Amino acid sequence: MTTITTTPVGQTTALPPAEPINGLHHFAYRCRDAEETRHFYEDILGLPLYHYIRADNVPSTGEYCPYVHIFFRMTDGSCLAFFDLGDNLLCAPSPNTPAWVNHIALRVDTIAQLEAMKVRLEGHGIEVLGVTDHRVFRSIYFFDPNGIRLELCAQLASEQQMLSEKKGIHEKIAAWSQEKAARLAQK
Repeated sequence: MTTITTTPVGQTTALPPAEPINGLHHFAYRCRDAEETRHFYEDILGLPLYHYIRADNVPSTGEYCPYVHIFFRMTDGSCLAFFDLGDNLLCAPSPNTPAWVNHIALRVDTIAQLEAMKVRLEGHGIEVLGVTDHRVFRSIYFFDPNGIRLELCAQLASEQQMLSEKKGIHEKIAAWSQEKAARLAQK
């Protein structure tokens, strides 16, 4: 399917269709300390350290910023990655966003695995919230040493149920958008 778009000067251009996005390669965050982060993700969560990059210049921008970039691999081949910028600073939370909003949700296969990970995390002195029932999956929540909120999830719903849940989803978003607009107009 070709998309037709209008440029700022009013010319119409045919764009190629979107190519399939096959999955997550990596998601990167800043970390305070590479070794502290390695210990948490590898020794506690069990994600193997998969790749290491040490550089003084940022490849995409060319700017000078000595860093270490470390990657932890999940069983599907995707990675969580972290940048240690050598200054012992954490990434700052967004001042206009509640702490529970921005998080990384990772999947385990069963409720038993989810419960076992809760016991493991608590055994390492990590505060865990849950097991929380979200109807189609259950979750536990906790923070890594960088202040990043993590969620471990175990799916409850079948693929068939999830397809059923999808019905009317665009209409639901449209209704939410109208509700939100009305609420904002009253302010």
